[in-house]
Amino acid sequence: MDQSVAIQESLAEGATCRIAVQGLLAAGESVESRLLGLVERGGEHAIYIYTHRRMAITAEDVWLEKIIPIAEGFAVEEVALDGDLHVIGSDVTIQISSEDDRLTVRLPFGSHTRTFLQEVSRCCAEVVGSEGVKQNGKKLAVSQNRSHDSTDKSARRQNKLKPELTTEMLVQMEDSYTHIQSFRFFVGTYNVNGQSPRESLQPWLRCDAEPPDIYCVGFQELDLSKEAFFFNDTPKEEEWFKAVTDSLHPDAKYAKVKLVRLVGIMLLLYVKADLALNISEVEIETVGTGIMGRMGNKGGVAIRFKFHNTSVCIVNSHLAAHTEEYERRNQDFKDICSRMQFCQSDPNLSPLTIGKHDVILWLGDLNYRLEELDVAKVKQLVDEKAFLELCQYDQLKRQMNANAVFEGFTEGEISFQPTYKYDAGCDDWDTSEKCRVPAWCDRILWKGQNIAQLSYRSHMALKISDHKPVSSVFDIGVKVVNEELYRKAFEEIVRSLDKLENANIPSVTLSQREFHFEDVKYMQLQVEKFTIRNGPVPCQFEFISKPDEATYCKEWLIANPSKGFLLSDAEITVELEVFVNKSTATRLNSGEEKLEDILVLHLNRGKDYFLSVTGNYLPSCFGSPIHTLCYMREPIQDMSAESIQKLTLMPLEMSDDAVQAEKPMDIPKELWMMVDHLYCNASQQEDLFQQPGLRSEFEQIRDCLDKGMHDTLLGSNHSVAEALLLFLESLPEPVICYRLYSSCLECASNYLLSSQLISNLPGCHKNVFEYLMAFLRELLKNSGKNHLDVNILASIFGGLLLRPPPGHPTPDITEKRKAQQFIHQFLLREDNLP
Repeated sequence: MDQSVAIQESLAEGATCRIAVQGLLAAGESVESRLLGLVERGGEHAIYIYTHRRMAITAEDVWLEKIIPIAEGFAVEEVALDGDLHVIGSDVTIQISSEDDRLTVRLPFGSHTRTFLQEVSRCCAEVVGSEGVKQNGKKLAVSQNRSHDSTDKSARRQNKLKPELTTEMLVQMEDSYTHIQSFRFFVGTYNVNGQSPRESLQPWLRCDAEPPDIYCVGFQELDLSKEAFFFNDTPKEEEWFKAVTDSLHPDAKYAKVKLVRLVGIMLLLYVKADLALNISEVEIETVGTGIMGRMGNKGGVAIRFKFHNTSVCIVNSHLAAHTEEYERRNQDFKDICSRMQFCQSDPNLSPLTIGKHDVILWLGDLNYRLEELDVAKVKQLVDEKAFLELCQYDQLKRQMNANAVFEGFTEGEISFQPTYKYDAGCDDWDTSEKCRVPAWCDRILWKGQNIAQLSYRSHMALKISDHKPVSSVFDIGVKVVNEELYRKAFEEIVRSLDKLENANIPSVTLSQREFHFEDVKYMQLQVEKFTIRNGPVPCQFEFISKPDEATYCKEWLIANPSKGFLLSDAEITVELEVFVNKSTATRLNSGEEKLEDILVLHLNRGKDYFLSVTGNYLPSCFGSPIHTLCYMREPIQDMSAESIQKLTLMPLEMSDDAVQAEKPMDIPKELWMMVDHLYCNASQQEDLFQQPGLRSEFEQIRDCLDKGMHDTLLGSNHSVAEALLLFLESLPEPVICYRLYSSCLECASNYLLSSQLISNLPGCHKNVFEYLMAFLRELLKNSGKNHLDVNILASIFGGLLLRPPPGHPTPDITEKRKAQQFIHQFLLREDNLP
């Protein structure tokens, strides 16, 4: 996850966050998570230090704590703390010092940390010289190349070549210098239902005589509390980490490589200590697929690494619940695959996706159920151990057979009874009022070559949860480098590149240079593809920014990959993606911006190629101001471009004046349609505003609102609820206007003063606020059925209705809680506002 985006949103105009990294700040006897951003402004650089939510996606998720200018007296030094285990995969501890501060921060092992330190080193050298960044008193080493790279005599000759081309050619010749060696992987998954580890995990983790070489252990529902849900903070992480560590196989010594957690989804990676030096390029990432694509109660976490010369990606996911939501589970899987991107050790290379690895191991509570059978029939087949027959009704098997999900993945034969749902503390099936149908929710799948599954089983001995843990043991063939053969291949590549280097100027052929995106809609991705075909000279390509522009493309456009390397006569497919979201919709609605751009494809040592990108955007109520929508009695797409532009550009201050020929509506009709639908159909809907809807249904809802096609909205209650939240998030001026933000926080505990502030809102904004509060109070009257409470609603809507203005210092946790408290007051009172 690129957390520099959250920092960038929080910065004042003219400041740029070049790179950000998350670390642990030593604070007395404890450690606290911090986000470090390298920020440039006016040619000067500084380290900005933030407290933050784990999912730092927007400016609302980070709070500025300290600024350390990179100036005279600044230094960064790598230090060794007592008790540090120096193996590949361990973290890096640095000390940042200036004239006023001295901080000790532990940064995660991986290429992103190395890139961060490289960037700091460059900035430091400009100000304080090359001695400003040190490693144990010496200049800090920020590159961690393979040992056979650094010792190779030819490395000196490689400096004049493109090392990326050498790497590409080495990959092509990999079979000539590697051999396959088998290693044993243990993979386990356990949904612990928010429980603490009150029983030994040995029946699960050490059930075989032979110790595995690598452990991959995943948990779901580690903590079900609201604190974990909203702030990603839980003591359960340490409890379960210790329980796992204490239960590993006793016949081997293990080193922890990495731990990653998103709310209740946690993944642990261990390796035998004597194999740790063969682990490299360790990276972690998380993707939340909960409501609005942000909440981490559902989603995935992953650890990727290189073991010898084989790239491995381990994914632990918790997908959407409920039997009927299999399409939502499919969507969660696809979102995790598309959004999970890992930085590479070479910052010039594009991020890696899950599918770009040699070996993929996917585990978790995938939540696919058994369908078409009642609970009695399922239990009968389980008693008969007719698992093969039962699998015919398994949603995951059916969806995989239809190529709707997990394409290319394999799952072993299931020879154990369903792992969900049990009464906690025993092996009895669910006896609650809901009496859930048993299901194989907990699964392990794999993708790649040279993988042999040795076992796939559940572990009935563990009883604290309503799930049973599952494990699988694999023998995986890993590519091991023969150093002598590697050097020969390296020498051969260097000689061939020497001949090509000055032979010719590189040139490519493009399959297409003009692209038109027809009828682009709000938050609906469109993709066009073209190929770059290389000539005889290996080349490096990159889309570059035009003069006086900061980026190579407009905010609504992206090229993937945006840079890369092509060997002789090779070709690559590039995808151009157009996606309009809240940050670009308003200017496109108003006509201030068009879907028009020119891309410049630059070849290193070669010429530039120009690509034309055009399109037409269908205006939407999403991204339109409240007062604009109040004047639109017709659907927005039935209005002329001139009318939309006039109303969108109308200042908010004029909206209450009698300057328009027609009186505006009290609230936008689009808002009324969504709220009225939920009031009539979803007042008792369980998990409302906490479970996401389907993207396809959101698109139907958006089209209904923008075109006025139907009197009722199409889609599930969850999809309408998420559409409402996305609508509020897209407003260019929030419901509580920016100018009142600070005043609202100051009187968050005084209902009378808060009410007076709301009464000072422009009429349309005041009406919307009162309407929403009345609706949410109605929902709370049904809390016994929908399981909502005032804190959940205040947290969700507080961040949407009361947002800090652009340029405002990033709110700290105190401001966050005050925003929640401000909304909280109105959910408990039904007085008419003045």
